[in-house]
Amino acid sequence: MIYLQHFGLREPPFGITPDTSFFYAYTSAQEALNTVLVAVANGEGFIKIIGEVGTGKTLLCRKLLGTLDDNWVSAYIPNPDLEPRTLLFALADELGVKIEQGLDQHHLLKALNLALLKFARHKKRVLVCLDEAQAMPIESLETLRLLTNLETEKRKLLQVILFGQPELDIKLAQNSIRQLRQRITFQHNLGMLTPIETEHYLGHRMAIAGYSGDAVFSNWAVRSLHRASRGVPRLINILANKSLMLAYGAGVRRVSWEHVRAAVRDTPAATGLRQVWTWLALACVACSSIGWLFIRRL
Repeated sequence: MIYLQHFGLREPPFGITPDTSFFYAYTSAQEALNTVLVAVANGEGFIKIIGEVGTGKTLLCRKLLGTLDDNWVSAYIPNPDLEPRTLLFALADELGVKIEQGLDQHHLLKALNLALLKFARHKKRVLVCLDEAQAMPIESLETLRLLTNLETEKRKLLQVILFGQPELDIKLAQNSIRQLRQRITFQHNLGMLTPIETEHYLGHRMAIAGYSGDAVFSNWAVRSLHRASRGVPRLINILANKSLMLAYGAGVRRVSWEHVRAAVRDTPAATGLRQVWTWLALACVACSSIGWLFIRRL
């Protein structure tokens, strides 16, 4: 980024690629992480994390996988829009299980079940994380349920975490997969950042990127960023990045609400801030009027 040296940064602070080194444990994200950690430790079969676009589901998933020790074997499927047989092959590949390509679905399930039993004998626990699970076909969800039938007296031999958008709940509400729905014992809805959390989030990412000094984003800039992004982390990143570029272009080291306004105009996904600008203008007029009256009294 062209502004790195200007702000004394080692790396871009507001990239949209999930990077666990920038993970910020705001209230809802920490609650989601705690939920999955407790559920996984208890050996639960299915866990569900729902979140709107850009709320950090993929980052949370990678953060979770990064906490697992050598006692775990994990599989990460970033795009589960796969028919059942292809999904089983993808799982086998992720788990390091060698399977003949010509097997039908019945023998694929049997081979994976044998692999799960082998993992259990070696004291290994298996976790599968499915990102964008709302895109998963109903038939593939049912196949996954069948794969989780294998269990000991204490726990399932395969645990599954579904990360998806709210559309996943609509899909799971279908009567044809009610058995899977009943097996989801832990779930969490990933929320947005509050205004205070947005301020801390901005400071956190700047510090991780190498910045030291006074806050770069003014109070009004933070408020404007939060309102325009609705507290969605990905949108905050996009707007903050553009705002820093605008501040750099102006030759200043402080991001103002004017910079944010310009960033919002250039970002179709951001919420318009017309009401905020009107309120600010009225506030400025009111302050000027009060100041003028005070001077006249003197």
